[in-house]
Amino acid sequence: MSGLAGAAYRRMNGLGNKFAIFDLRDSEASMDKGAARRIADPKSGPGCDQVITIEQRSGDHPFMGVWNADGSEVGACGNAARCVARLLMDEADTNETRFATGAEQLTAWRVGDDRIAVDMGEPRFGWRDIPLAEQMDDTRFIDVKLGPIDNPVLWGPSAVNVGNPHCIFFVPDAEVQAIDRFGPLVENHPLFPERVNVSVAEAKSRHVLRVRVWERGVGITKACGTAACAALVCAHRRRLTERKATVILDGGELGVEWREDDNRIVMTGPIGFDGEGVLPEDF
Repeated sequence: MSGLAGAAYRRMNGLGNKFAIFDLRDSEASMDKGAARRIADPKSGPGCDQVITIEQRSGDHPFMGVWNADGSEVGACGNAARCVARLLMDEADTNETRFATGAEQLTAWRVGDDRIAVDMGEPRFGWRDIPLAEQMDDTRFIDVKLGPIDNPVLWGPSAVNVGNPHCIFFVPDAEVQAIDRFGPLVENHPLFPERVNVSVAEAKSRHVLRVRVWERGVGITKACGTAACAALVCAHRRRLTERKATVILDGGELGVEWREDDNRIVMTGPIGFDGEGVLPEDF
């Protein structure tokens, strides 16, 4: 870690998905795996699901770094994107902003007082793009089974990359699934060389989707923006929902639309401010 002692941060959340956000644009400090892990752990830092950095790495737009609770750096975080967008729009006194992530450049805009919409980009369904460890031509149904091989409890999930790799099991009742037990098994399944976010999704109607999430490197979270996007596009591919739906997560609701005209996903939802803090000088 470098120069983070005494660094200020903001505590924010998206539907209960908790972040510690560090603006490092005017600082020589940098984040790394060890520092992110200590910050995310409430025993040694403020505690959060993800550590977020705002940096000026290259190009004209700020960069949003995303570090999971286990210290791994990942390409995207939908809920954090809304929070960072709000900070950047407030700073510039504007209603729209652009910033880069490890996955791609995002555009975000205000929808209401505390509601932000983010263009999350295009979903990727190719087995190399997700990525998977072996070729599968139809990633609407991939070869993952849980339970006895001749009578699996769950099988045939969909897979997609929405900035992060996702695996979604479609089930009749999302509430009864023991995602705390099988989430870590699927996350580390050999089919997923970069590990994977795991969700169970229940199509309550053509316009309502219930989703519960196990995030790689974190565990169960109250909400995951990229998982909501992944679940919606995969549900539509399996003809379970329309292209636009309300996604109900443990922490609340997101609006997700997979636009037909340009193939891009727009996610809309609230953000919350939880306070500010400073890392101790001996961090």
